[in-house]
Amino acid sequence: MAVTGTRPDRTDEGGGDDEHGGERDGERGVGSGREGLRTVAGRAVRASGAALAELVGGLGTAVPALALLLLLAVAAVTAPLGAGLLLAAPLLRALHALAGRERERLGRHGPEVVAPDPAPPVRLRLALADPTTRRELHWLARHGTVGLLLGLAGFLLPLSAVRDTAFPLYWRFMPMDMTATSFGYGVAHSWAEAFAVCAFGIGSTAVILGLTPGMARLQADPGRRLLAAGPDQDLSLRVAELTATRAAALDAHATELRRIERALHDGTQNRLVSVTVLLGAARRQVARDPSRADEILERAQSAAEQALAELRTVSRSILPPVLDDRGLAGALSGLAADCPVPCRIDVDAPERCAASAEATAYFVVAEALTNVAKHSGARSVTVAVRARGGRLRLTVADDGRGGAEEAGGSGLTGIRRRIAAHDGTLRLASPPGGPTTLEVDLPSGS
Repeated sequence: MAVTGTRPDRTDEGGGDDEHGGERDGERGVGSGREGLRTVAGRAVRASGAALAELVGGLGTAVPALALLLLLAVAAVTAPLGAGLLLAAPLLRALHALAGRERERLGRHGPEVVAPDPAPPVRLRLALADPTTRRELHWLARHGTVGLLLGLAGFLLPLSAVRDTAFPLYWRFMPMDMTATSFGYGVAHSWAEAFAVCAFGIGSTAVILGLTPGMARLQADPGRRLLAAGPDQDLSLRVAELTATRAAALDAHATELRRIERALHDGTQNRLVSVTVLLGAARRQVARDPSRADEILERAQSAAEQALAELRTVSRSILPPVLDDRGLAGALSGLAADCPVPCRIDVDAPERCAASAEATAYFVVAEALTNVAKHSGARSVTVAVRARGGRLRLTVADDGRGGAEEAGGSGLTGIRRRIAAHDGTLRLASPPGGPTTLEVDLPSGS
């Protein structure tokens, strides 16, 4: 029996391909959507975590602000008796010091808050007429009340979210009359009520994810508005600082050019001259003694390879390509792997910083690790990098003998110049006996 087969029509094949292709496109679309949702969720979690840390950190100045506000009220009430006048100067000093602490705190979580110049007075008569002191008093009243409440909310909300969300897991083991919710009312006597408490915990989590960034901004807003140098302040000091920064940038640039020129002249150029001389000698020996010519060519090849390696070293010292290939975290991991002292790298930079900022951070860490290996006698070193609010902060800490000084020829002067060229700051703490901590704060340029 003969069986006649029919070949499928090409149109049908194309239709099937389109159908499967549509399914694959749909799957890719779903996958992309899921990736997008995970990215958005991750950003929300990171933003709320940073906001909670900022809110809780604000308690460090909000609690003293409330205490100082009460003391100032007592001083104002007792001023007619004379006791308040005696307290005025120390309380004003405490006010200015607390305002300075708040400026530092705000600078760690965002743009720098420039302090007024000159410093506000501490004599009562001058302070009453001083606009900076009045703004600081206004900030004190806001931060010691609203800022304190926001900080307490940032502290209690995570505790409430964890306790209430997990309530169905342990409610049967609690005393019968114990308050069920973290808000202080309601007692659970059934599973339905226990899960109602869990709903409160889920609500607290939603508040954390949705509102804490705004709460952190609300807490920081009075400090950023009232503690910054006002338009009536003399900015001559800031102009002088920027002039010095520009000079440091030019000096660092000239130093870097001299270093590159010296590396090329003393290293690579000499290697290339040696290659030229050896090639000439080999050419003369070809007819006389071919075996001798082969030996000279081998030496010339070795010199050329060394020149090439030195050129690569110089080019990488200008802008390491590993920063473009692997980012700051990968580049620092490479430095840690090459460091003879055990080194731990902790990088938290959700977004890429400007290339100049990353290069500066890379060279600072490279120089710091070199110093640790040469001078500290440390058993371990930790490098921590944080990028938040337009600032790039890095810390290099070791458990060595300490006693590091900029005048000791350890390269710290060059590090400071490189950082000053970017309008950054460097702080070094290295008491005799250790440990040594190097802290750098740079504009990230992102």
